[in-house]
Amino acid sequence: MGSLFIPNRSRATGTWTRLGDEVLPQSGMCVTCLDGCPGFCEIGKSSYRGPEAIYPGPFGQVTASAQKEFPVDFSHFNITGSITGHHQKEYDLFTNANIGTCMGRDRGLKLRIPIICTGLGSTMIAQNHFESLGIGAAISGSGIVIGENVAAMDDKSTVTGGKVANSPELVRRFKSFKGYQKDGYGFIAIQANQEDWRLGVLPYCLEKLGSDAVELKWGQGAKNIGGEVKLTSIEKAIRLKKLGYVVIPDPEDKVTQHAFETGTIKGFERHTRMCAIPDALSRAIDGFMNDVQHLRDAGAKYVFLKTGSYRPSDLARAIKFASLARIDVLTIDGSGGGTGMSPWRMMNEWGVPTVYIAALTYQYCKRLADRGEYVPDIVLAGGLVSEDHIYKSFALLHPFIKAVGMSRSTICAAMVGNTIGKAVAEGKVPKPVSEYGATLDQIFYFSGNIKEQFGNIPAGAMGMYSYYQRLATGLRQIMAGSRRWSVTDITRDDIFSLTREAADVTGISYIMDYDKEQAEKVLDA
Repeated sequence: MGSLFIPNRSRATGTWTRLGDEVLPQSGMCVTCLDGCPGFCEIGKSSYRGPEAIYPGPFGQVTASAQKEFPVDFSHFNITGSITGHHQKEYDLFTNANIGTCMGRDRGLKLRIPIICTGLGSTMIAQNHFESLGIGAAISGSGIVIGENVAAMDDKSTVTGGKVANSPELVRRFKSFKGYQKDGYGFIAIQANQEDWRLGVLPYCLEKLGSDAVELKWGQGAKNIGGEVKLTSIEKAIRLKKLGYVVIPDPEDKVTQHAFETGTIKGFERHTRMCAIPDALSRAIDGFMNDVQHLRDAGAKYVFLKTGSYRPSDLARAIKFASLARIDVLTIDGSGGGTGMSPWRMMNEWGVPTVYIAALTYQYCKRLADRGEYVPDIVLAGGLVSEDHIYKSFALLHPFIKAVGMSRSTICAAMVGNTIGKAVAEGKVPKPVSEYGATLDQIFYFSGNIKEQFGNIPAGAMGMYSYYQRLATGLRQIMAGSRRWSVTDITRDDIFSLTREAADVTGISYIMDYDKEQAEKVLDA
């Protein structure tokens, strides 16, 4: 464990060690720390840039994920195949496998592909690429969630009486999806943390922008503190401080202002307050129920909750509260995934990794279901990128899961698409891409299909659509190999553990025990 992650250095933070791999494993320090070294490592960088060394960079140009290797992850499971199963003609081809799902208490949220791009908030990456992401989700028939703090970060927002009255950035994001949605598939939701709740963002999006769903936010898997971004404008830093955000260093402090003017300080960090619910269970439940009812009274047809990889008792709270309030969807985000901005060490060293939190989620949901209690539709997120991840997630959490969350990989596909689009426009197509041609129609596999259905769209949206179609095709192939013709029919028996530890963590049978009784019956027939 841990071979991918060595403390005190990472390309994420732009640091390295003078002696390469000759380091003390626990500290990551060089075995000989040399007097005269200019400070290549994180300790060295911290000695002259202080808290700037906490975060991956360059900010606004990258997303980041944890690098730590966990004892059990998705690679510790394999998918079963079978020669037995359906023999009807309609199941002869893998292309007939149904990967669509429906979500919500009334099953009114329809997905062509069981993926949600979760929580694209106020980071520069999300802002720069949301048009592509919104359009890509719409034409793919998938879900997309606008994340936290967007309205406050919008320099053109109008806040009247402490409430958001207009946000052109939110208007733009909703239009990117709504303008391309087809046949009622897919959805766009708005998420809110404490700051958004205080600013009335959810009612604004319900009343003015036609949000399909609203999502309360308790946390995410990448960090266990509130939302963070960096600011390069002191005017914006001051504006956000006056809106009630925590901004460090203080942009109104004279020493800070001088340091910014002279270039010593390059920018500011905007932080949101951390989510906290009362320790007293009955009081916490009453507060949550009131919040959900407030949203329903404001017109919310579908209410979601997103929680992070907190301790198991907090996961139990999320599931139980969601059950009591009968919310539609609960998104559970495991550690190890990615973000636009989170402290690097925190991303690696905190929280319950995705496989572990999936195992706990199954246990808790089953406990409620066995008692006849309501269980919301589950979305699992946290470092998922491929079709086998989708399949294994549905197996681990059957029958409660209805979709997976994939944000960082989705953003990657959109960013690459937009980069290619820019390169084509400038006539500078990079070599690996130029092997397929010099125009968008030649390069993008689905260009003709997209144009016929939706007209001209950004290259980033084509990139996202192409990536999702690859996932759709790969998922159908795996399902057909398991003789599962609907994604909701995937069960816990459709995967097996490759290690005893994986079996112990999840309850998924170890390969040497799997099918033992069935095999003996065949042999003894």
